[in-house]
Amino acid sequence: MDTAKAVAFMRSNHNAVLHTYRRDGSPQLSPITVGVDGDGNPIISSRETAFKTKNLLRDPRATLCVLNPQFYGDWAYVDGTCEVIHLPEALEMLVDYYRQVRGEEHPDWDEYRAAMETDRRVILRITVERAGPSAHG
Repeated sequence: MDTAKAVAFMRSNHNAVLHTYRRDGSPQLSPITVGVDGDGNPIISSRETAFKTKNLLRDPRATLCVLNPQFYGDWAYVDGTCEVIHLPEALEMLVDYYRQVRGEEHPDWDEYRAAMETDRRVILRITVERAGPSAHG
């Protein structure tokens, strides 16, 4: 699977598992919801204090395994390098992320923005370097 197909899959399938690296090099896995920004990069909402965010600030390597809602069947993975985007730059990206993954408008955008600041939310943006699967066994 090429990267464009993997990203297209993420536009309509938002359930994923994010793999980052702990300080000792062992894997840390997190169930997440993934969206895609306007430039075709996978994006994830997280908190500054989350282990996945801290791991990515130290070691930006990331892998996503993206699953369809039925679990079995089509899926995709991407490997890449992750950038952590902090507030206030992340705020409008978080609004776009919400719209994409929820498929609706928030009932009170001022409340949503305030919650993002209270939660110290960040956007994790992955630059995709490799995608798959390229074969099924």
